[in-house]
Amino acid sequence: MNFNFYLVKSFRIVLFPFSLVVWLWITIRNWMYNSGYSKSATFNMPIICVGNISVGGTGKSPMVEYLLRMLHPQFKVATLSRGYKRKTKGYALANETTNALEIGDEPMQFHLKFPDVPVAVGEERLEAIPQLLHDRPDTEVIILDDAFQHRRVKAGYNIVLTDCSNLYTQDWFLPTGDLRDNRSSADRADIIIVTKCPKGFDETERKETIEKLKPAPTQHVFFSTINYGVPYHVITKQTFHLHQHCQVLLVCGIANPRPLKQYLEAHTETYHEKTYNDHHIFTIDDLKEIRERFSKLDGHQNIIITTEKDAVRLLKFEKELGEIPLYVLPIEHKILFNEEKKLQMLINDFIVKFKM
Repeated sequence: MNFNFYLVKSFRIVLFPFSLVVWLWITIRNWMYNSGYSKSATFNMPIICVGNISVGGTGKSPMVEYLLRMLHPQFKVATLSRGYKRKTKGYALANETTNALEIGDEPMQFHLKFPDVPVAVGEERLEAIPQLLHDRPDTEVIILDDAFQHRRVKAGYNIVLTDCSNLYTQDWFLPTGDLRDNRSSADRADIIIVTKCPKGFDETERKETIEKLKPAPTQHVFFSTINYGVPYHVITKQTFHLHQHCQVLLVCGIANPRPLKQYLEAHTETYHEKTYNDHHIFTIDDLKEIRERFSKLDGHQNIIITTEKDAVRLLKFEKELGEIPLYVLPIEHKILFNEEKKLQMLINDFIVKFKM
């Protein structure tokens, strides 16, 4: 495992010249917007953007869900995503017959968990927002998922996430590092949330992290950790409590499975893994391989664990899944240092100003 880690790191260092090209392109593009040569459109309604400076794995989808749980009781909220790796193009609004292939796994996850919330997708957000408002004219707030680096639309409020173990201020551009935007772009954020903080993250670490981020006086920095829920069967919804006498086959295709693996290591006898690329579209052959791998587990109580994002891509095999113990492990953000109310107050204040 350590050998593979250093091999990947060495390979990424070799690609350093390409990262200079990426840096140059991103810098020119941001300069065009900052100087006014490229225009950003604004809308006279509250639009909240959730994004990051680095590629995947910072917890954007759980943060969108956190905001939905926070805002949906008070406001008529809708979400708009790109719909990454879907099999369709253009604008689409989720309905009763929608599946993950049509709108993408993360929007499908939102649609299943919040059936009363309009969930739309569209590569061109500038065109998709008016269509969404035409379809759902009662919408009061739009949450843009993963749109911070796409500057054709200027959101009224920007929330930028950064992984505690890989702060954007300590990173470099793709492909040598994980940055897909300039570090200085974080200056446009109203809120910075440091995600995936480890257990026991204390006030000293908090201060040290803020010093590394160097936020502007007007920016607010919050910290969150991952809370794992009780696994539930992907079809029957029956729950299963993990314990030290069960063996788990982890099936996942997500950008950063490290925290999930650490959780399983601490809460089960042992776990095995069958991992795929992020947003992997499962095939029937994948399902056969998963079943074969699972049959080789030798524990007294064996189950398969997957993520919510992976589960929506597996649901097309509903008949087959009903016959195997495939459980979904839900996650959500928990804001640390008792600052949940402060975060809610800031976002509510932003929304309310449009109603005055």
